[in-house]
Amino acid sequence: MLTDLTLASLHHLLVFGLVSMLVAQSVLLRGRMDGSVLAKLGGIDRGYGITALLLLVVGFLRVFHGVMGEDFYLHNPWFHAKIGVFVLVGLISIWPTVRFLRWRKALKADPAFLPAPAEVGNLRRIVRFELALVGVIFVLAAAMARYGGF
Repeated sequence: MLTDLTLASLHHLLVFGLVSMLVAQSVLLRGRMDGSVLAKLGGIDRGYGITALLLLVVGFLRVFHGVMGEDFYLHNPWFHAKIGVFVLVGLISIWPTVRFLRWRKALKADPAFLPAPAEVGNLRRIVRFELALVGVIFVLAAAMARYGGF
């Protein structure tokens, strides 16, 4: 029971961390760009990736070591949908990560580098779309918890 509580608590804290990092990226992409903002975006993105990986690990530990048992999850279509949307968010997040890495490289080569406003706007929309999909994950998680599997 303590294992389940620990895993559930970690899982929820990691979800909140993931959301907060996406919100931080969205806010930074809305404001004025300079070298310090580009550095912050890269650091937040690194934290986002680490948090997403930890979230996935803890989530699967819940599947196989949690109170509900693996049958509850593995036979629950809402769980599969939730994982599918999580993977989709992860795939979408590759684009901002690549851009942030390119921006960091360009900033090293030219300290006056600033990304094009259109590119910043596109990334802001992508990050906001990721946030919307995380909202879908919350809905799927609630459905999963109440559905009970097949």
